[in-house]
Amino acid sequence: MASAAAAVGGHTPVANKALVTVAVMLATAMQALDTTIANVALPNMQSSLGAATDTITWVLTSYIIAAAIMTPVTGWLADRLGRKRLFLIAVGGFVVASMLCGTAISLDEMVIFRTLQGVFGAALVPLSQSVLLDINPREKHGQAMAIWGAGIMVAPIIGPTLGGWLTDSMSWRWVFYINLPVGLLAFAGMLLFLPETEVRRRKFDLFGFGLFAVAVGAFQLMLDRGENLDWFASPEIMVEAALAAVAAYMFVVHSFTTREPFIRPHLFADRNFAVGMVLIFGVGVILLATMALLPPMMQTLYGYPIMTTGMVLAPRGMGTMAAMLVLGRLGGRVDGRALIFTGLGLTVFSLWQMTGFSPQMGVAPFITSGVVQGLGLGFIFGSLSVMAFGTLPQKMRTDGTGLYNLVRNLGSSVGVSVVATLLAQNTQIVHAQLAARLTPYNPQLAMAKGLDLATPQGLAALNGMVTAQAQMVAYLDDFKLMMLMTVVLMPLVFLLKAPAKAAKGHAVPAVD
Repeated sequence: MASAAAAVGGHTPVANKALVTVAVMLATAMQALDTTIANVALPNMQSSLGAATDTITWVLTSYIIAAAIMTPVTGWLADRLGRKRLFLIAVGGFVVASMLCGTAISLDEMVIFRTLQGVFGAALVPLSQSVLLDINPREKHGQAMAIWGAGIMVAPIIGPTLGGWLTDSMSWRWVFYINLPVGLLAFAGMLLFLPETEVRRRKFDLFGFGLFAVAVGAFQLMLDRGENLDWFASPEIMVEAALAAVAAYMFVVHSFTTREPFIRPHLFADRNFAVGMVLIFGVGVILLATMALLPPMMQTLYGYPIMTTGMVLAPRGMGTMAAMLVLGRLGGRVDGRALIFTGLGLTVFSLWQMTGFSPQMGVAPFITSGVVQGLGLGFIFGSLSVMAFGTLPQKMRTDGTGLYNLVRNLGSSVGVSVVATLLAQNTQIVHAQLAARLTPYNPQLAMAKGLDLATPQGLAALNGMVTAQAQMVAYLDDFKLMMLMTVVLMPLVFLLKAPAKAAKGHAVPAVD
């Protein structure tokens, strides 16, 4: 059994740390980019593959579900195969699956290949986080997580823009082919410079994994299909919700009663890790929900084309990069809790700015609020990773990073589903409220210029104006909800251990 001192804060010195960092970050960026790059290409895929509107979304759903189910398996596979071997298999498999996606000629083929892509890609982000923590001493963890956070956050932001450009300039197939050069460079760098870890034999909890797969898979299906099927008015959604709840309950009971569970419960005995999981879930909601709302808002209400939308959103990534540079400079000299709290405060301020958006504004409010939010999320991501894993034994980091990234992704899925549902519902509600005031006796309606309300065209134009106003109000309500949720998260920061206390000991024993 390793000593506590060695387990906590221990690291593996490497001769080519910079090259290892570049290699693992290329793999991370490649996987993070694929979470959003294919979205804008869906209409082109639909016509090319002969898919229906309600089935083409399986291109996204299959990837998300496969990645969610396989992410927590990363720790067990890394112990069983060795981290370097698993990393090489994951990168190689992801690239091959990407090439197959690019050559798909039917929806069935695409769904199968996207599932494979999710299976192999699931390990890339937790492995990269684990590697960066292990090859850097504790005082460099802030810099390491700043680099990791930049790849995780900036890649999804530029994904839609890059996907749109590739689709317009060449073909939708290039949103997958682009992974080949990136993946080959990452594979070569890892093959040459990444050190291997010790192989440890751990029994695989097949029953626990099965329960987990059913719970996560049913939950993701419910979130993905709920809006289109009117949620619990649909028997399918009720079945998926019941499956997810029952399987999750059985999984928790099984994990606490079996000797070698699939996910070890004593991970959560570490207070920083447990609090970090709650915080990263909330941050996951805010990060992807915002990115799910802004592009359609800008294209529908403001008439921006895809490329312009991408250019306006790009400064958000610059804000994140600036935050990562600051974190890299600060290192371990500033209390991580203060940085996380500052990041949450900046995020609240940016969402407050977004509640003031109006239909007549230019691009400046999008850019300024985006930069502020990018700064805030950058501070949160880098600092929270350091705090969450700072007290975990080194041998448990890969298990922890797998679970951490799963929770982040689940938060993103929940966030996107909630804001999309509220957007649709609130648009209908506000539209009805506004339409109720449009009577022939309304003096404001009589002042409307250029509308001949005696014709169908004039009435359609008026309805379009009302719909646009209703959508605007619904978007602002979503931003307000996320702002309040971020405020609720802020007190949780004070439950994290101070760095000095974390350095003295930890709650989780080092186990072999």
